[in-house]
Parts: sequence; C-alpha cells; structure tokens
Amino acid sequence: MKTILSAILFSCLSMLCFGQGTGLVTGHVMDKNQQLSLPGATLKLKPGNHYTVSNQQGKFEFLGVPAGSYTLEITYIGYEKITQEVTVQAGKNTSVNLQLNAGGIAGKEVIVLGDRLRGQAKALNQQKNNPNITNIVSADQIGRFPDANVGDAIKRIPGITMQNDQGEARNIIIRGLAPELNSVMLNGDRIPSAEGDNRRVQMDLIPSDMVQTIEVNKTLTPDMDADAIGGAVNLITRAAPNGPRLSATLSSGYNPIRSKPLYNGSLVLGNRFFQNKLGAVISASYNNNDYGSDNVEAVWAQDDFGNVYTEEVQIRKYDVQRIRRSLSAALDYKINTSNTIYLNAMYNWRDDRENRYRHELKDIEPEYGANDQITGFTGSLSRETKGGIDNNRNKNRRLEDQRVQNYSLRGEHLLGSKVDLDWGISFSSASEDRPNERYIEYENEDVPITLNYADPRYPFASAPGAANSDFVFKSMSENHDFTRENELGMKANLRFPFSILPDQKGRLRVGGRLRLKDKKRENVFYEYEPLTPFGNMAAMPTVLWDSKDFQAGGKYVPGTFISNKFLGSQQLTNTSLFEASDEPSEYLAVNFSAKERIVAGYVRWDQDLTSKLSMIAGVRLENTHIDYTGNIVEEEEELAGQRDVQNSYLNVLPGLSFKYDVTNNFILRLAATTSIARPNYYDITPFVSSILDDEELSAGNPELKAAYAWNFDLMAEHYFSSVGILSGGVFYKSIRDFIYTYSDLQYSTEKFTADFPGLQNPVPAGERWTYKQARNGDNVKVYGFEVALQRQLDFLPGFAKGFGVYVNYTYTKSTADGVYNGDGEKRTGVTLPGTAPHMFNASLSFENSRFTARLSGNYAAAYLDELGGSDFDDAYYDQQFFLDANASYKFTKHLRMFAEANNLTNQPLRYYQGVSSRTMQAEFYRPRYNVGFKFDL
Repeated sequence: MKTILSAILFSCLSMLCFGQGTGLVTGHVMDKNQQLSLPGATLKLKPGNHYTVSNQQGKFEFLGVPAGSYTLEITYIGYEKITQEVTVQAGKNTSVNLQLNAGGIAGKEVIVLGDRLRGQAKALNQQKNNPNITNIVSADQIGRFPDANVGDAIKRIPGITMQNDQGEARNIIIRGLAPELNSVMLNGDRIPSAEGDNRRVQMDLIPSDMVQTIEVNKTLTPDMDADAIGGAVNLITRAAPNGPRLSATLSSGYNPIRSKPLYNGSLVLGNRFFQNKLGAVISASYNNNDYGSDNVEAVWAQDDFGNVYTEEVQIRKYDVQRIRRSLSAALDYKINTSNTIYLNAMYNWRDDRENRYRHELKDIEPEYGANDQITGFTGSLSRETKGGIDNNRNKNRRLEDQRVQNYSLRGEHLLGSKVDLDWGISFSSASEDRPNERYIEYENEDVPITLNYADPRYPFASAPGAANSDFVFKSMSENHDFTRENELGMKANLRFPFSILPDQKGRLRVGGRLRLKDKKRENVFYEYEPLTPFGNMAAMPTVLWDSKDFQAGGKYVPGTFISNKFLGSQQLTNTSLFEASDEPSEYLAVNFSAKERIVAGYVRWDQDLTSKLSMIAGVRLENTHIDYTGNIVEEEEELAGQRDVQNSYLNVLPGLSFKYDVTNNFILRLAATTSIARPNYYDITPFVSSILDDEELSAGNPELKAAYAWNFDLMAEHYFSSVGILSGGVFYKSIRDFIYTYSDLQYSTEKFTADFPGLQNPVPAGERWTYKQARNGDNVKVYGFEVALQRQLDFLPGFAKGFGVYVNYTYTKSTADGVYNGDGEKRTGVTLPGTAPHMFNASLSFENSRFTARLSGNYAAAYLDELGGSDFDDAYYDQQFFLDANASYKFTKHLRMFAEANNLTNQPLRYYQGVSSRTMQAEFYRPRYNVGFKFDL
C-alpha cells in the first residue's frame, strides 16, 4: 500500500513539470474525402504498449512517451488501416494530422461505404473502444430513420422504450427502469426538468436534427454522475467542422387526423478561421406540427357484490399545434497544440397550443333491485372546453411554453508531457409557463346512464334523451402555472500515467464536481362567476363535434361544446362582468421551492493487466444537501404555514469493470457498479395537505432516501469488418430503498400527532382518513438480457448486397419487496413500475449509390406503470407496435430528396386498469407523412 501511495504522490507532483526524457504525441483523425472528424479511432505507437482512442472531435493524445522513433498505426472499422512514422522529442509536443480513406478490404471483399455506412462506422468505432457498456447512434444513422425528435430516435436503441405524449416519444425507460431512474445530459452537462413535480427530462423538446451523436451509457465509470440506475443518455451536439460546412433541409407533410400540414426546416453553417485556430458552427431547426388526437378514458370500480362497472367515462377530442425551435452554436479555439478552449450554447423553445373538448359521464352509481342485482345506473354529464385567452400567444388555446437552454465553457490542457487537465463550467435551465389557461364547464346532473360492455376494451356510456338545453353553467376558470429549474455545474479532472505493471499501460484520474440546483413551482388559480348569468348550452355559442372519423370508433360522439373563441374572448378581469374568487385548493399544496447542492469527488484507475485484459477500478463520493420549502394546507384552501426542511446524505459508490479483447473484433465486458436515484422533487417537499370533505391527507417526505443500486453486467460484442455488430449480454440490478406511494386507509389523529409533532391536527378524533405519502420500499431486483444484430448483407450476390438489417431484443423482469396496499398489508408478486418485459426493434434497409430505403418496426410489451391501492387499481401501459418507413434519392452529390411515413399501424397510446380488457385510456393519432429536400455541401 505504501508503494502505491508513493507512486500516486510522485505522479501528482509531475503535474507541474515535464517528465524527464518523455514527450507528447497529439493530433487529429478525419475522413480524407469528406474532411469530417472520426471519433473512436484506435491509435497505437510501436514499439511499446502505447495506445489511445480519438475523442468526439477526432482528437487524440499520447502522454509520457519516451523520446525516440515510432510507427503510428491507425485502425477504424470501415476504413483503410494506415501507418505513419513519428519522432518524439523530450519535453515537446509532436502534432500529427491523419486522414483515412473510407472503404478497404474485409476478407476478400472490397468495402464500399455509402453515407449510411459512414454513420454506422462512426458509432460502432466509438462503441467498440469505450471502456464501459454503451450504445451509440450517430447523426447519419438518426437521419436514416423518420424521427422528428430525439426521443423517437432513442427508442430504436436496444433496451429502451419510450412513453408517448400526443404521439411523440417523451419519457425514456432504460432496461425497464422508469424515467426518474435515468439521467439525460447535453454535451456532458445535466439537462434540468421542465415538469413541476419530478426529474423527468422531456425528450420531445429537442429536435433530432440538432444532435450529432446519441450515447447511452448502460454502465457507469467513477468519473460520471452517479444518479443513473437505468442508464445515462448523453446528447452530443455538432462540433466545429474541419472546413466549410453548409447543410439545409426543407420539408412539408400532412397530418390526416386533422387534415393539417406540417412544416420542417433546418440549417447548419460552419467553418474554421485564423489559420484553423478558431472553429465555429451554428445549427438551427424549426418544426411546426398542427395535428390532434381522439381519446376515450374510463375509471373502473367494483361494488361489494363483485360487480365491475365504469364509474366514469370520458370522450376527448384534442386539437394540438406544436412549434419546436432550436438554435445551437459551438466554438473552439486552439491556443496551441497543448491548450484548447470550447464554448457551447443551445436554446430549445417549444410552444404547445391545445384545445380539449371533454364529454364526461361521471359519478356513475349502480341502482339495485330486491336481490342486490344492478337494475340501472345514474350519474352526471359534463361538457368542458379547455382553451386560452384570445391573444397572439395563446390564440384561444391553452399555451404550454417549454424552454430548455444550456451554456458551457470548457478547457482541455496538457500540463507538461504527462498530465492532462480538463475543466468545465455550465449553466442549464428548463421552464414551463402556462399563462391564461382557461376552462368552461356545463353540467347536467342526476340522469339515467346506459353502460355497454360488449367490448370492454372500448367501454361505452351514454345518456339517452339528454339535450343541450339540459346543460347549465357550472364553472369558468383561469390559471397560470409556472415551473422553473436551474442548474449551475463546475467540474475539473486530472489524468496522468500510473501503472503497477511496468510493461502495461495505466492511467489515474481524479476529479471533482459541483452541482447547484434550484427549482420552484408557482401556480395560481381563479374561478369567475358571470354577473349576468350565462344561459343553458342551447343558448350559448357552441361547436359540434360529431363521430365522423373519430378514431376510437363511430359510436363515440364528443358532442356540443362552448366554442373556444367564446371562451378566449371573455374579459375575465372586468369586474363589471365577472366576480373573481381565488381557489387555493387548486395550487397551494403543489407550490414549493427546492435547492440542492451536490458535491462529488472520484478516483478512477485504468490498468492494463495484459495486452488483452484491462480494468477500471475506482470510487465516487457524492454528498447531497437539500433545502426544501412546502406549504401546510388545511381543509383544501387554508394556508396554515410553511415547512422548511434541510437534510444531507453521503453516497459512497465503488465500481469495478473489465474489458477483454478476445480478438481485435471480439470483446467481452464485465462490470460491477453502483448508482443512485434521488427522490422526485415534490415527493420530498415538506408539504402537508388535508381535504376535509374527502377525509384525505397527503404529505411530502423529506426523510426519503435516494435509491441505491448494485449493477452487474456481462456483454459480448463481435464487430464485423464490413461495418456491423453482433452483441449479447445479461444484466442484474439490486435496488435498495426504491420509492413508491404508500397508502393508509385507517389514518387516525394519534398517527398524525406522532408523525407531525407541533402541527395542528386536522384528523378528528375517532375518524379514519386516507393518508398518502412517498416512502422507501425494501428492495427491487431487476434482471434480463439483450441481443442485437446490425449487419450489411454484403455477402449476398449482386443486387442483394445493398440490403442491411438492424435487429435487437431485450427481456426484462423485476420483483419488488416492501410495497404495501391501501389496507396497510404487504403486497406480493409486485413488479417495478416501468419494467417492460419484451422490447424489440427491427429494420430492413436498402442502399445503393443513389437510392436508400428503410422499413422500421418498434415493439414494447405491456407493463405496470403505476401501483394502485390494490391489484384492481393498478395501471398498466399497454403493448405498442410502431411501423415507420422512409426513403431518399440522391440527385447530385449535394442534393437529396426524401419521404417519410410515421406510425403506419395507427398505434394508440393505451392504458388499462388491472386486466388488459379494461381500458383506462385509448388515444389515437393516425399516421404522419413528410416529404422534403436536403442540401449538403
């Protein structure tokens, strides 16, 4: 141990001086014809055991190379191998620029790299040479799928499924683990969440054409943020090019669901200046999609006699317009061969305008005969219009203004011949603003209801004879919801040679990271009573939505609603027209502020044990300090005070992984790592909310622990020289202190006094209320396997050589211990929410010198989405299968025409309750079509 500590100390002292008799070799690897950087290239200096891998910008460095003459060998899947003589001088930096020719020989066959294969080559070379288990997709691959946003592109990666929102992939699930258990980064910096109560990052905010590379890390190394039990997604934007770059895309399409057009455009400009010292690239993207969805929802109940019925059925029609804008810039300045500065900025802005027309049959109750047999049902009818103020932003619709931005300044420095220093400062912000959101509701109470369960997958409820004149004004409201999260990050890392085996390469990395997070939610809600009473619905300005083309079925008729223009035109602030009343019950309990300070440090040791076997060992320490403020709310609307809670905890996170190169193209990986998942913001906020009428009490839990996981992974990868991969692996995760929602249906005044000493007790003596709170469970075990094949069928004769396949399958299973039902009893046989047991991707492509086409399928099996109070109330996300197609034709070297079709299966978003036949939600979007041109210089 003393010998090792002495060696580390000696290596640290060497940071301030040049190594005696050693020098540096640095350089850049690029495609000779396209002048594009090649990340993931393998470079070796011979003789000796000197090797390295080029980074995202195609740059590389050899530290502490003894002075002398060497042969530099460069290999890259899909490219010709080259060698170059290099002379290293003591105390000096030898800079080498290398250009590779695409193609080469695989066996007896000549490899011809088209545009698509170039993209695959970049991704696979990085994946092969990464020290951890990753999946990488390049921009060229992304562009070959008809994916508008990053979420839709990510869902094609092995082990990943996505939860959709209005037909677009939004929330990421990695290896069956919910979005809160994964992390998303932009160029290595964390992306905050724009949602109010959780840590989910909205993947549909970022257009796919703004990303150069998607990197999914399924195992972590000690230098990476630890809060990623499922995995860490890193979105890498374009770096400055090596020469002039101009690319433009323009397209338009059609949305059959509302017979509306869609528009897309993107632009990339880049070049290098001042003798190539300064590089700059600007990227912009615009997407305008005017569409909608048809939706049916239901809530199922069971009476004391075992009868199952729907106590609520809704028919919803959505009209949605999403405008997505994105702008990014990247600068790099090469001070000299040893020092480079990088500046990155990205701004994403999405306007989501929505009208929702909801016909609701609610409070449905059975009527019983003499033998306790159901003889009929009664309930209430509601027609609600959701919209916004009539101005140039809302346009009579609910406006959801979401913005995500990131700014970073980084530096890379070589200190002498043996020490590499990099540092970074970043600021990220995410916000969601919903101003002037309006609702107007008309109601018809206590009417006979007819239920039809001929097909429970499409539950149907109706009220025969109900007329528009029977609906009377119930309420009109306007709210303003605002959520904002900021994160300031700083980090520094040192890397220098350290090996306990004299003939083998070793590197020691040490570093620190600071993350300062600040989040708040500020909502307000007002109801408005017209001083001149509104008439019944028959006397009001209305719109009629019939069942024509309603995707859930012709039997569903949305009906008559107050028009969105009438709702948007109302002068609610005019006191001569309306009486306003604040409604604290709608927002007091959900408002909060949260601050987190995360301080981390790590040691990572990379050591080659033999010429084929390498190891990464290390430990990461993360200390989390929280300061949360929440509201104490009594009887729904009375603010009794605030609670401020502070807490700190330290996580020690060791990790060990091995990489064994059986051959140059066959690799085995084994990893045992640790990771955490911090609680959702709102779950840990110290609020207390009591609802007297419903006898309900809910509270935050500042004592929630971060879930802690041990992760074990084994992966085998075979890389084809003709640009492809066959891989397979198994994984196992043991998660301690996972978080779930606890329910107590027998909560008493004595329990409240014990749980919340010093607070006014809202629970009357002798009564039993329902109490809900997020709590830590005992343990979850998640295990499974994944296989993947990506292969060009170049071994086939003639025309068939142009075909390629992309196939992957993932199986996941989980068991959860320590979950309690609504009666306080421990549940058995519970799975972890979000664990999709089967995930499958497949695509068949064809490419020649001008024409490219691809047919792609994506399947995920049904899985538990949310635990209810019992098996009957559990909510499941149903299976889904998407079929997409796209093709392109290259007219010239620089001009290409393309066509895309999404969701050809008209796959709905569907939830079910308890059993698959009981639909909770079925929302349809229909296919989407797009045609355009791309110019690339």
